[in-house]
Amino acid sequence: MAEYFPLPDLTLAAPALLLLLLGLFFLILALMQIRRGRLLRAGLRSLFAILLLSAGIILVLLGTNLQIYQRLTYEQPLATLEFRQLGPQHYRVNLHAYPAENDRAFDLRGDEWQIDARVLKWKPPATLLGLDSRYRLERLSGRYRDIRQERELPRTVYDISVPSGLDLWSVLGKFKRHVDWVDTYYGSASYMPMDDGARFDIILTQSGLIARPLNDAAREAVRNWE
Repeated sequence: MAEYFPLPDLTLAAPALLLLLLGLFFLILALMQIRRGRLLRAGLRSLFAILLLSAGIILVLLGTNLQIYQRLTYEQPLATLEFRQLGPQHYRVNLHAYPAENDRAFDLRGDEWQIDARVLKWKPPATLLGLDSRYRLERLSGRYRDIRQERELPRTVYDISVPSGLDLWSVLGKFKRHVDWVDTYYGSASYMPMDDGARFDIILTQSGLIARPLNDAAREAVRNWE
């Protein structure tokens, strides 16, 4: 599975750079006036330079905080699941994965669905530089709400991973002592109830997988979830 990499927000970068450059320009002018002995003009231009540089630094700090917030709250859409009931505790699910835009259909038995993924999380400095959590979807399965049924009735589990050539997790497992910018890699799962016509979004946040109901059927199923 491929990942999305959002572009950093540069809204405040241009005005901050302009203010900093103007501040440096007036600072240079002030130094030139000092060399010529024009202290009053030098003082005024120094004051103007300080104001411009301060405003530029404030915008840089605001932009950094905005970037931190966006990076830590960024969500990657992974897939959409849509369910059609075939019978009691029997559903057909259509899995639409991003960004490959490929659809696959599976039959699931039970009352709930579960999706599993392997997640690689970077340390904060790498996250701020633009490295988002990476993922690999692994399994889609059905779950019975009743533990007895889970033990006795047929279970449905599917491998939904897509070969990607280089196995990044195996490489990091071998060299994790030498890769300081990797925070952790772990398994993450999310599960929700199945219902006829229900649609769910699967999203990866910086803290793991989450599922969100997309339509009334899904929201009603979640409300009635015991």
